Amino acid sequence: MAAGVYLHIPFCRSRCSYCDFATDVWRSDDAVERYVNAVCREIRQEPPASADGQSVEIDSGQSPNPPVAYTAGSAIDTIYFGGGTPSLLKPEQVQRILYAIHLRFEISENAEITMEMNPATVTSESLGAFRSLGVNRASFGVQTFNDRHLKLLARGHDANDARQTFKMLRSAGFENISFDLIAGLPGQALDDWKQNLDQAIAMQPEHLSLYLLEVHEGTPIAEQISSGRRPVPDPELAAEMYELMIIELAAAAYEQYEISNFAKPGFESRHNTKYWRLEPVFGFGVSAHSFDGIERYSNERDTNKYIERVENFSAAEVFRERIDTASEFAFLGLRLNEGVDLAAYQGKFNVDLRPKAIELERTGLVEFKGGRIRLTRRGMLFSNEVFAEFV
Repeated sequence: MAAGVYLHIPFCRSRCSYCDFATDVWRSDDAVERYVNAVCREIRQEPPASADGQSVEIDSGQSPNPPVAYTAGSAIDTIYFGGGTPSLLKPEQVQRILYAIHLRFEISENAEITMEMNPATVTSESLGAFRSLGVNRASFGVQTFNDRHLKLLARGHDANDARQTFKMLRSAGFENISFDLIAGLPGQALDDWKQNLDQAIAMQPEHLSLYLLEVHEGTPIAEQISSGRRPVPDPELAAEMYELMIIELAAAAYEQYEISNFAKPGFESRHNTKYWRLEPVFGFGVSAHSFDGIERYSNERDTNKYIERVENFSAAEVFRERIDTASEFAFLGLRLNEGVDLAAYQGKFNVDLRPKAIELERTGLVEFKGGRIRLTRRGMLFSNEVFAEFV
């Protein structure tokens, strides 16, 4: 089974009001260059240098977090630049990261290489360069085509920027483009959401990721809502928006393959599907998470501390746990429209899911179909209640 590689690029021009990810405002080209060097070192597991410039071998006694164990030459067929705003990197920096991956792994000839991009952060020249380096999929952070709501989100672009960037992507040869849109924003009406869907469908991206707003404590939008400056999101209205997107996208020939993801046939995200199918993904960069088939581990979340750890130890791991693969395989698999094959699950884990599935079926949140258990449409709206049954 081929694995995936995830690269976290934390830098943004500004911080969005809803963002709870590990991000940093772009401060200087030198700081970004130092970070890129650290990511390349982490990928290569290159020993740190001594004061005289010679490589220093380290052992597990010197570092509380020795380099993670994966073998050189492991096959990978997806690479994902996430963030942050990876499209702010210079093409030369992306090239160096890809070269480090090439030295460490065996990259499939038909690998899916995705880069997250925000409108107005790229030029025709940079997009052409990224495409020539092998980046063949763009995950495009539109979020909304409503300029008033874009200001609420502190996105730093307007709707016209999104349209122009999309045109540049097509001109640069990108034939696999995904849009991100957010529903359930404070003050967003159902008609606002329909207009977002209509404009996205008219542009015909190959993939759409449509999310309901999650308000995380400590973010600016959470403070605005708690202080009364923004209305509290209406969960019933958000449910109507979810129903509408399923209907509209089905009519436009987009297939829903996961709770929040829709694609034209053959354009499902191969990288993200690895997470839902509990397949190995190796993560590099600040806060990056990895899963090797048995254990999940994650890197330091602070950018400066991450760089220092890599420079000193060639690794930045701060947390590791052996997961209950049977449990996670079940609830992650239920995120997919195909659901979980009951016979295959029992063969893999020697666990019969049918008794629990029968209980959940009575709630109307799951259904049996073709020897599988899967979420109903109502179950997708209340998926966390289903997932909690497997934790």
